Amino acid sequence: MSKQFDVIVIGGGPGGYIAAIRAAQLGFNVACIDEWKNAQGGPALGGTCTNVGCIPSKALLQSSEHFEQAGHHFADHGINVSGLSLDVAKMVGRKDTVVKQNNDGVVYLFKKNKVTFFHGRGSFVAAKDGLYEIKVVGTAEETISGKHVIVATGSNARVLPGTPFDEDKILSNDGALRMTAVPKKLGLIGSGVIGLEMGSVWRRLGAEVTVLEGLPTFLGAVDQQIAKEAHKAFVKQGLKIELGVKVGEIKSGKKGVSVAYTNAKGEAVSLDVDKLIISIGRVANTIGLAADAVGLALDERGAIVVDGDCKTNLPNVWAVGDVVRGPMLAHKAEEEGVAVAERIAGQHGHVNFNTIPWVIYTNPEIAWVGQTEEQLKAEGRAYKAGTFPFMANGRARALGDTTGMVKMLADAVTDEILGVHIVGPMASELIAECVVAMEFRASSEDIARICHAHPSLSEATKEAALAVDKRTLNF
Repeated sequence: MSKQFDVIVIGGGPGGYIAAIRAAQLGFNVACIDEWKNAQGGPALGGTCTNVGCIPSKALLQSSEHFEQAGHHFADHGINVSGLSLDVAKMVGRKDTVVKQNNDGVVYLFKKNKVTFFHGRGSFVAAKDGLYEIKVVGTAEETISGKHVIVATGSNARVLPGTPFDEDKILSNDGALRMTAVPKKLGLIGSGVIGLEMGSVWRRLGAEVTVLEGLPTFLGAVDQQIAKEAHKAFVKQGLKIELGVKVGEIKSGKKGVSVAYTNAKGEAVSLDVDKLIISIGRVANTIGLAADAVGLALDERGAIVVDGDCKTNLPNVWAVGDVVRGPMLAHKAEEEGVAVAERIAGQHGHVNFNTIPWVIYTNPEIAWVGQTEEQLKAEGRAYKAGTFPFMANGRARALGDTTGMVKMLADAVTDEILGVHIVGPMASELIAECVVAMEFRASSEDIARICHAHPSLSEATKEAALAVDKRTLNF
């Protein structure tokens, strides 16, 4: 007889492992299945985020930022550095250590919360007698059963048609994080989050980086005042960004990669690079899940169909994270994982899609929550806007990093905050205050009246709130 569980979670990324832990905290007998392997073949829990996404990219971004600071900005502080050199292997090794620490952290949390872990790929076999049979294929093969199943299988990098990843010269985010030498010339197709972050890493380390973007606008999902400020900063740093291009044939050879494309003027251009990163989005990962074995419904994009509570078309089968609708963000997956575990327990899980923060960890960082000015105009909503530049912020001056601004949008009548958009230092941390404010439906006046520490970057948020009412104090 197979091992039986109250809840089986398929996938050990942010959505899956968090769902498993929360379900265990609520008293359920929980199993989690995940197939990621480390270099030694052991479990590497944490999914794409920990292994080839959020965590390793931030490690490399931090290392490359230190290198750039030492080479170009320390002198401004009276710190003179001579003989600066780069050990890429050690940098990548540090990144791998950070990843392993996070992998091991999830293993520890499973033991602490008594979650049973199965190392392998999980797939549906059948539904029988109110239970779902799940096959686990790892070093061995076994079948387990559970009353509830939470699918959290994440996403994969989207492949450009006709140009598969070889992770040597044509790279996904995985290969981009594993380069052991700085390419002289690096090309990127797509100017999304992953593309810009990886482009920033390798530019700081000395690569000549060209970004090819098919859309005519830069960072189309971002408030355009903020996007333009970011674009200006990236170009000043040395990133070459071409918008409105149409990519044609891509040829990979011994010497590198050649990309034929048509630029915004309609001219035929060829770009020759040593390495090419393709970052054109991600697709839901249902490969090997055997959804058809139990009749689990998928949409036309291959994502699992769910309702607002993450319920699928099958009783007691749930799905969260990148494999369902909504933004492909690790923290969104975590919130859905917690909410589903609580719904299984009869509680009322909470996920507010209107207050999910977005962050791009470039320098300057870009972070936002809520609606953009363009979205508010499109829906005809009356609003007020307030901005405050970091060049007028004392802490930013002391840091030597005054690029960017905070922008706040509020309802013209009620003053409720509708969106906050930040480009500048530590935007990823500053946005949290704005998420809290919007979750409690605060007004811009509320933020303006709250005492913020001086000197701090957070004062720029207060000043942007004051600017909504045209009464900034320091600009």
